[in-house]
Amino acid sequence: MKEKRFKRRYKALRDHMKQDKVPFAIYVILRLFVIITMVAQFFNGNYENVFLCILTLILFTLPGIFEMNFKVEFPNAMEIVIFLFIFSAEILGEIQEFYIVFPFWDDMLHTINGFLAAAIGFSLIDFFNRSKRLTFHLSPFFVAMFAFCFSMTIGVLWEFFEFFVDTVFRYDMQKDTILTSISTVKLDPLGGNNVVIINDIKDIAINGESLGLGGFLDIGLYDTMKDLIVNCIGAIIFSIIGYHYIKRRGKGKIAKHFIPKVKMKDQTINQGMDKQ
Repeated sequence: MKEKRFKRRYKALRDHMKQDKVPFAIYVILRLFVIITMVAQFFNGNYENVFLCILTLILFTLPGIFEMNFKVEFPNAMEIVIFLFIFSAEILGEIQEFYIVFPFWDDMLHTINGFLAAAIGFSLIDFFNRSKRLTFHLSPFFVAMFAFCFSMTIGVLWEFFEFFVDTVFRYDMQKDTILTSISTVKLDPLGGNNVVIINDIKDIAINGESLGLGGFLDIGLYDTMKDLIVNCIGAIIFSIIGYHYIKRRGKGKIAKHFIPKVKMKDQTINQGMDKQ
């Protein structure tokens, strides 16, 4: 009985996703690449990567599940970017090691994440702001500010998750950084709060053995702060776009492609605000 129910839901989800032809085509192509990668990783004995491929296939279905269960409609552009983001993070970033090959890869994804999260936060508060059931209305500035804060909260929670995984499961999601100078009070010869600056660090040693890194090994702090900074940049970009979108009553060309629509019984919350 449960198997039949699952098949019905899966068919309904697939039929729903087929309604938007371009995003569905991107979904099918990326899904094919993921399956090929999963088979290759299985025969290579990389079962952890097989799990990542399965996780990627599950994540691909989330936009469609949200649309069906929460009466939300993602714009085509946003849905395509979400698919590409998931593929770039899990398959290219982790399995193909793009995080190591291309130093900018992680920064790019965190910037996009900040942009998308701000768009989702913007749509949430904009929905309540225009709902006839509610009496309060926020100015364009406060809507944009909420979108920014929502995006930064998502970014911080993700960094919490990375720290948890690295600490408990001994992974390295918060990538290390090689530094050639540090400033610290730990090396104050008097044991006080005086900052000691060490420049031109060429190597470090562990248990008397040189690592040949060409500098000091920072274990995650710089990576975390850099991720939050680029997330902030992405959030600011969309918040500015969203602010002008409201001020111009939904005439923005960019924002409408990244603001989900929410349908209610008493009204339809459209991407634009031209009917406001």
